[in-house]
Amino acid sequence: MNKTNTLLIILIIVVLGVFGILAARIFSPEDSWICEETGWVKHGNPSNPMPTTGCGQNETTTTNGNTQPYTNEIVVDTPKINDEITSPLSITGKARGSWYFEGSFPIELLNDKGDKLTTAIATAQGEWMTTEFVPFTATLAFEPGDATSGMLIVKNDNPSGDPSKDKQIAIPVQFKQETMTVKIFFNNDKNDPNLSDCSKVYSVERTIPKTQAVGRAALEQLFKGLSKEEAYEGFFDNIPAGVKIQNLTIENGVAKVDLSKELEEGVGGSCRVTAIRAQVTETLKQFPTVKEVIISIDGRTEDILQP
Repeated sequence: MNKTNTLLIILIIVVLGVFGILAARIFSPEDSWICEETGWVKHGNPSNPMPTTGCGQNETTTTNGNTQPYTNEIVVDTPKINDEITSPLSITGKARGSWYFEGSFPIELLNDKGDKLTTAIATAQGEWMTTEFVPFTATLAFEPGDATSGMLIVKNDNPSGDPSKDKQIAIPVQFKQETMTVKIFFNNDKNDPNLSDCSKVYSVERTIPKTQAVGRAALEQLFKGLSKEEAYEGFFDNIPAGVKIQNLTIENGVAKVDLSKELEEGVGGSCRVTAIRAQVTETLKQFPTVKEVIISIDGRTEDILQP
């Protein structure tokens, strides 16, 4: 073998070696992103950036500025981000079997202050012991009160109790404000200038958020007192400021309302006492389920609202 052939063989070996190293760098799993339980993990020195999709909890979707994790594990179809919702709310979607336990997982609804309004349990609509997506449904009844927005929290069911295995997604929602009208009662010196009958009270209407607890809501409006417009129309209030409802039950046509001690503070005169009773009684008796009203203060009924 002459010297030229020897140099050519060496050159070929060097070139093959370089190609071999480059191929190893390109195809070796040691220089790549590997999907593990905690998400994408860098092995070696991969030249490409970390993937943003396709690996469980690190996969995110951004809509209207809201970033959702775990989109490879759970998808909520309804409601969508910033949907306007009413009660009862139907929640649908799909989740992988690992999100469930015994075919269910919890859902919470919070108001805009972070207070929990209610909870529900989502149930699988098929065999949940699988790695595939399984449809789920849930129904959630709620009363938003004065809140105009809130957050739907969808959690995985984590029977281990290990906080590191907790997962959840948060979906911002808007509350559709359904309203209703209630009446509250006051005396009126234009309708009855001489106040000939202290028990004679007249109604004004208030529009409030729709609620099932209409009796309590009406009393709360009564205890807020008069508006300027109502006072201008001749209405006047005999109930002292600061009265609060401690308990209200309605059963067999009888409403029993226990009020705070402010109701009798500084109250004197038989006419005023009669008017206070009439205001509370007529406000509750506007509802067909109420035929009689029993008023108590701190649980006492016998010695209250004395002239």
